Amino acid sequence: MGLGAIKSSWQRQTMKFGHEQGDKYSSLIVDNRGVGGSDKPWGRYSTSEMAKDLLELIDHLGWTKDRELNVVGVSMGGMIAQELAYLIPNRINSLALCSTVARIERTVPFIENLRNRINLLIPKSLDASIQNAAYNMFPDPWLDSPDSTTVPTKDTPDCLPPQGCETWEDGSYLTYPTNFGRFAAQEITKRADTEAFQRKGFLMQAVAAGWHHKSPEQLKEIGDRVGRERIIVMHGTEDRMLTFHHGEVLNRELQPGEWYRCEGMGHVAFFERAEWHDEVLEKLWRKSNAL
Repeated sequence: MGLGAIKSSWQRQTMKFGHEQGDKYSSLIVDNRGVGGSDKPWGRYSTSEMAKDLLELIDHLGWTKDRELNVVGVSMGGMIAQELAYLIPNRINSLALCSTVARIERTVPFIENLRNRINLLIPKSLDASIQNAAYNMFPDPWLDSPDSTTVPTKDTPDCLPPQGCETWEDGSYLTYPTNFGRFAAQEITKRADTEAFQRKGFLMQAVAAGWHHKSPEQLKEIGDRVGRERIIVMHGTEDRMLTFHHGEVLNRELQPGEWYRCEGMGHVAFFERAEWHDEVLEKLWRKSNAL
């Protein structure tokens, strides 16, 4: 999962692959250290240590066979996924790296880059914080479009409601006028839980993401050992959180089996283009299983 995000962000995918296709898939979503239900220890975080956190959990579940894991990582989660693949390449059946980087590179002028980094550390009002997050993660046209989320109804009680979703009197779930409305509701719900979302955890995760580094040689080793035909990289051309240049670098140095240049897409494919994103994943899983 990405910087400061909690596991319920994957609710569209857990509804599809967990609730609707639970007989076909076993799904694991995780709060990284620093957020959600996981511990929030003081200290310097790193993506390599966070990958070891994940590996301990996977081992605890007994998912230890070769080519058993289909790993999906977005943003900082994609950095952690790279580290996990570096640790246990033979256990990776497929690897999907979405809106992520091999290492952070400066792609804007120095002063603008400095301003952006300082802005990350300055406390903001809730409204300003949500507006800033929305701007960085999603294109304006998508934010202004009608809410595109398919929500469960009172007739599907086994399905979890979307995070931050209120109900009508008849038990059906409330939809929002725009995609921004739903995103804002989810962010308010997350930030209202002061145990799950704390500034210290967010900042320590930011350090981990900022210092993530995989060299061209390490990426080549991941590709060689996992198998490039088992790997995809996708990145949106309108990503303002981690600019498209970073996706191009990762694609060039890792040389995955498939590269998705997503025109007009922002930072969060599994949210912004959920149906397409999930179809791409299933295609990758089928292909990797056939290998």
